[in-house]
Amino acid sequence: MKILFIGDIVGKPGRRVVKERTADLAQREDIDLVIANCENSAAGFGVTPPLADELLHAGIDVLTSGNHIWDKREIISYLDSEPRILRPANYPAGAAGHGIYVGTTARGDRYAVLNLQGRVYLPYIECPFRKADALLQSIEPEVKVRVVDFHAEVTSEKIAFGWYLDGLVSAVIGTHTHVPTADERVLPQGTAYLTDVGMTGPYNSVIGMEKEASIARFLSALPGRFEPARGDVRFSSAIIDVDETTGTARSIERRVLR
Repeated sequence: MKILFIGDIVGKPGRRVVKERTADLAQREDIDLVIANCENSAAGFGVTPPLADELLHAGIDVLTSGNHIWDKREIISYLDSEPRILRPANYPAGAAGHGIYVGTTARGDRYAVLNLQGRVYLPYIECPFRKADALLQSIEPEVKVRVVDFHAEVTSEKIAFGWYLDGLVSAVIGTHTHVPTADERVLPQGTAYLTDVGMTGPYNSVIGMEKEASIARFLSALPGRFEPARGDVRFSSAIIDVDETTGTARSIERRVLR
């Protein structure tokens, strides 16, 4: 099974490049499953139901998210009604939505997508390591392909999480920082790992936002209004090849389109 994982989609520029590139790339690479992080797709902060539908109709099978999933209030009820959009599973009980999705590809292969969030410099929610253990125990043994979006801030937490799940899942892909890392590899027990896949959006920016507003905030220490930038829009992603009979990753390759 070949999986395309698209990094954090930022604003209208990110949505546009996803609509322009996803279907063609999926066809050329014979992709079976497309996953994308959507938590910044609404002007850089959160996602709305119409935008989530727009992305699902663009060829994405499962949408993951992170701490910004709660930024748009109208998404709350949508999280309960649309199982293909996930919020981090380790938010406390009672939070809207789900943190895991189990589906079947067009070729009939079953898969699970898990969404978890780190705790360093982020809201101190339930332990992602122990929550991952519980989620994996809930998955039927015949579902071999298991992909994790680990939405976290610091590289140490992400790397530790990758090692913790090595051999238990097919891939651990990091999101949140919007800065792509160059450490993709298959760990010894067969889990594909990447600290951060990067963002899908404007790179002539400060992590997707207009440079001027971001610099002004650092200089003044005062709050300001952020808007997505426009220039140098890139489609940042990773392609993971997984043996669907064992769930073991064969390879992982970063793929960036402009």
